[in-house]
Amino acid sequence: MKKLKQRWNITTNWQLTVILIVFAITGSTSAKLAEPLTDAIGITKNHGWYIYWPVRILIILPAYQVLLVFFGWLFGEFKFFWAFEKKMLRSMGLRFIKA
Repeated sequence: MKKLKQRWNITTNWQLTVILIVFAITGSTSAKLAEPLTDAIGITKNHGWYIYWPVRILIILPAYQVLLVFFGWLFGEFKFFWAFEKKMLRSMGLRFIKA
């Protein structure tokens, strides 16, 4: 835990706990939202796994990005998650994102 706190430049165990909770809630929520969204656009498992899963992943990725910042703000860690989000998007090849 000490290495993670140093890497993320955080000081308290409470802050680390909040950040880990936000990651957990964000992942679960974005995965849960993907199903009704795929249904809304008419893609179901009946289309085959080779269509259903790529579409679902394409829905989860942007949902996760937005929800991460939202839940970070909601839990009082907006500054951390905004910086984390920009770094993640840059590492995904979106170089136009400024630090």
